[in-house]
Amino acid sequence: MDLISFQITAALFLDLLVGDPRKLPHPVKMLGNLGILMESSFRKTGIHLRLAGLLTLAAMVGAAWLTTFFLLEVAAAMAPLLHILISVLILYTTICISDLLLHAREVHQALVAGDLPRARQKVGMIVGRETSGLSEKEIIRAAVESVAESLVDGVTAPLFYGFLAGPAGAMTYKAINTADSMFGYRNERYRQFGWAAARLDDLANFIPSRLTALLMPPAAFLIGLDPANSWRILVRDRKNHASPNSGHTEAAAAGALNIKLGGNNLYFGELVIKPAIGEDRQELKPFHIRQINRLMVTTSFLAILLFFPLGV
Repeated sequence: MDLISFQITAALFLDLLVGDPRKLPHPVKMLGNLGILMESSFRKTGIHLRLAGLLTLAAMVGAAWLTTFFLLEVAAAMAPLLHILISVLILYTTICISDLLLHAREVHQALVAGDLPRARQKVGMIVGRETSGLSEKEIIRAAVESVAESLVDGVTAPLFYGFLAGPAGAMTYKAINTADSMFGYRNERYRQFGWAAARLDDLANFIPSRLTALLMPPAAFLIGLDPANSWRILVRDRKNHASPNSGHTEAAAAGALNIKLGGNNLYFGELVIKPAIGEDRQELKPFHIRQINRLMVTTSFLAILLFFPLGV
């Protein structure tokens, strides 16, 4: 195992064991704070919103790359072991598989306990849609869709860019993804300001999303789900999504679980009808949340094996 492969594997296990640090400064949160500051400042200047959004995105991406590069250079000059340690810690902060598992488990636990209000509140922490009126099946669908989509930007894409360009590559990707999650909305406030962030995020996720989706049928085979149907639905329904990337992993997940995703959702009071992905061979049940969690973890480890040759 080469050095970057060791660092990334260690970072993934660290995230699984510890999760996100709650009481320590988190670089992704710092990037978010920078984005908020830049947006507020630019909106006061009156410059064109597309240019303001582009400059905000550039500041976030530049800060992520330069800060990471500087930290690693200083660490390398001090001691090789310190450089390895800082690299692992930086990579660890770009991965959020533990939090995804935790939030999905909390939704599952609330549903099993019959506590719909709590399940709605918990699923609201991982989805952008309005959750106050969701039924049990809609809560399950929301949780499965969120985990399937977040598998890329929360796990496999940081792994991909970590192998490709080291900790600075992974952190730069997180800056792009954070900007998109903050500004990449198609509403009146962000349609112009978030345009650059949304387009760059689509580009950054293009390859990772497709590689991840291709790994999901074999992952389904390893954990006793339906690999053949996962592949069939991936091929058939991968484009049934407004995002050029999210439909791939959602389709592979829907096929593996033998369920149907998509349908009606409320975003900021506006009804959005998403095309159907998959088939309702099985009625949506809480255990499907456990299945998508297992599929996410298995796919993540297969991704490490696939990305090994990319190691810098």
